[in-house]
Amino acid sequence: MKTYQPKEKEITREWHLLDAKGQIVGRLATKISGLLMGKHKPNFSKHMDMGDYVVLLNAEKVEFSGRKEDKKLYRSHSGYPGGFKEITAKLLREKHPERIIRKAVFGMLPDNRQKKERLNRFKIIIGDNNPFKDKFLEK
Repeated sequence: MKTYQPKEKEITREWHLLDAKGQIVGRLATKISGLLMGKHKPNFSKHMDMGDYVVLLNAEKVEFSGRKEDKKLYRSHSGYPGGFKEITAKLLREKHPERIIRKAVFGMLPDNRQKKERLNRFKIIIGDNNPFKDKFLEK
């Protein structure tokens, strides 16, 4: 027997609509990263990009477990002397709530050439208004 390898033409991309209201960040990011990679498909192949599109609504209403809202720090460095920055999860939620879930999903995707393409298929919306609703009506 030979191992079946799916062809590029056989890959179909679906659209998944998720609501972040009341969801825990890490658990939601795990679900999203699996959908972006295509691990839920029976013909999943690790070296091919078989993932789907994911639209996340209410990104500002995602929750942290425990006291991570106040204690969790997001760190970055510009590369210049004195370019180190820290921001708490609470402040990041006020300024850029979509970055919380994007950073979580970014960390859960494998580090390879497909990471950027997979993240481009992840759409984060603040609030209930879904600009991609026409994609869900095609089914």
